[in-house]
Amino acid sequence: MLDIHSGTSQDEQNVTGWERLSSLAGGALMVTKGMRRGGVIGLLEVAIGGLALARGVKGRCEAKAWLRKQRADYRRLNADIERGAAELKALKDSAESATRTVTVTGKDPLSDV
Repeated sequence: MLDIHSGTSQDEQNVTGWERLSSLAGGALMVTKGMRRGGVIGLLEVAIGGLALARGVKGRCEAKAWLRKQRADYRRLNADIERGAAELKALKDSAESATRTVTVTGKDPLSDV
């Protein structure tokens, strides 16, 4: 299940500076444009503009927080995969170097037991 609220503080601002200002300006523009237009399209513009205004006023965007979390998880998993690949290569190199010095005689060392 998708939970965009887990692991993040609700008070943490993740929209600042020009991004916040553009959300406020764009949201206000969309709301006024939607109110002038009317109808279903106008209602959609008002709703989207309202979301942008809320994003700018609160300074918080849950979608952005979710994307940041997913990106951090991806980077962590990628680092784990790269570390595992390096360990696997080291094991392969170790096995190859160990088998270079071994001679095969055809006798089973366990058959004498």
